[in-house]
Amino acid sequence: MLAETICSAVSAAGLGIAAVTAYRKRFLTATRIAAYSLVPVGLVLTGVVEWVAGIAFKPSVWLGFGVLGLSWLLFMTTRAVERRSGTTRAERKAARAAGRNEAVAPGASAPSLGAGGGAGPAVTAAKPKKKQEAAAPGDDFSDIEAILKKHGI
Repeated sequence: MLAETICSAVSAAGLGIAAVTAYRKRFLTATRIAAYSLVPVGLVLTGVVEWVAGIAFKPSVWLGFGVLGLSWLLFMTTRAVERRSGTTRAERKAARAAGRNEAVAPGASAPSLGAGGGAGPAVTAAKPKKKQEAAAPGDDFSDIEAILKKHGI
């Protein structure tokens, strides 16, 4: 009952301000003020005010908000742990898929360390003999080339 009275008083005050604004020949602004001032009365007539008042004073509703807050807190905690560990769900999923997939070569996930890094025979065997002969032992681009080949580029 109190909420309905307050909403009616707010609407009446808004309509009074709209009338004064219209008297000053500012019709567009007066129409906008009148529209805003009719919203509280519309909320009272549709029952929204009664519904909100009923929700605000029920302990079970506040318990529900507490459970939602706890859920949000748990979600944010897991996100923070993921960020600190440096992995994402997509990276962990890809790692699990790579673990199950037998078609992946064992040396495919090994890091390429260049000519003397022990990258294994898979990287050196993949190069044609012409490129092996042309590449100097101190060639800086061999590491980059090996990485690009590893990723299929």
